[in-house]
Amino acid sequence: MGEDQLVVATTSIAVAAVTASTQTDDEAVAVGDEVPEVETSGRKEEVDTSLYLSQIYVPPLNFAMVAPGVYRSGYPNKKNFPFLRKLGLKSILLLVPEPYLQVNLDFVAESGLDLFHYKLTGNKEPFLQIPEDMLADATLRALDRRNHPMLMHCNKGKHRTGCLVGCIRRLQRWSMTSIFDEYRRFAGTKVRVLDEQFIDLFEMSRIENFDPLHKPRWI
Repeated sequence: MGEDQLVVATTSIAVAAVTASTQTDDEAVAVGDEVPEVETSGRKEEVDTSLYLSQIYVPPLNFAMVAPGVYRSGYPNKKNFPFLRKLGLKSILLLVPEPYLQVNLDFVAESGLDLFHYKLTGNKEPFLQIPEDMLADATLRALDRRNHPMLMHCNKGKHRTGCLVGCIRRLQRWSMTSIFDEYRRFAGTKVRVLDEQFIDLFEMSRIENFDPLHKPRWI
């Protein structure tokens, strides 16, 4: 199986596992399914929809598994929280300069998660660039399995998250072609040449000093 196929397969497994582990055949309701009707004294009545809506798990924008124990996505909102709870997260790696929204802070506190906030700016011409030392430190957090399962995210799950994942892929000895293919798949029409240059020129010695006692098996 190729590297790109592996990403797609593991993502599908992650989503399927969450659904399968939390729903029985009688309980499972897919998004878009019609709410069943019941017969009552010769007339049809709709069942209370709140029961069924509570069983729908909506992943955040651009959600995917990076590797076992590490997930990526865009900025999660309240409707994504039930899905994230099913992942059994231990931590969230936040890659935006702004403070975390209060509703997300409440979710972190209620779920007992560790929050690692790195105030990364994106790569934008002519003067903005992701600070290498900050991204390196964030990457080392992601490489410590004591923080797993972990969700890493920026706003859209495209650029800053894509750069961090690209650096992890280099550590995994992926080819640059495969790394850029993955980056472009998530970036869509918003590909940034500066991001690809950042990934290509990133000084790998910054993240090769990870703790060998707590590194994940996929490194």
